[in-house]
Amino acid sequence: MKSEDTPFEGGPMDGRVLPVLVGMTGHPPKIYRIPVPDPDGGPPTVLVYRRVPRDHRRTVAFARWKYEYAPGGASRTRLRWPWSKPDTTPGGRPDTTPGGKADDADG
Repeated sequence: MKSEDTPFEGGPMDGRVLPVLVGMTGHPPKIYRIPVPDPDGGPPTVLVYRRVPRDHRRTVAFARWKYEYAPGGASRTRLRWPWSKPDTTPGGRPDTTPGGKADDADG
C-alpha cells in the first residue's frame, strides 16, 4: 500500500510527521484516530485529528494534506439525502417557521 508523510498540528502530536496510508484516490482518511494507552490500565484515550489542506490556495483535487487536532472529537454526520427527514436535534437545521407558528401557506 502507498503512504504519504503527513504533518500533524496541535494537540500532543504537534510538529510530528507520520506516514499515513492513502486510499485508492491518493487521499489519506478524513479523520485519523490515535489510541493512547492509559498508564493505569484503564481504557485508552483516543486522539482525533481532522484532515485539512496544507495550502489553502490550491484546489482540493490537487491538495496536499495535513491533520489538525480536534479536541472535541469527531462529530458523527449522517447522509443528507433530499428525501431524508429534517434533523430535529438541538443545533440541527432550523425550522422553516420559527416557534411552530402557522404561516400563510398553511391556510
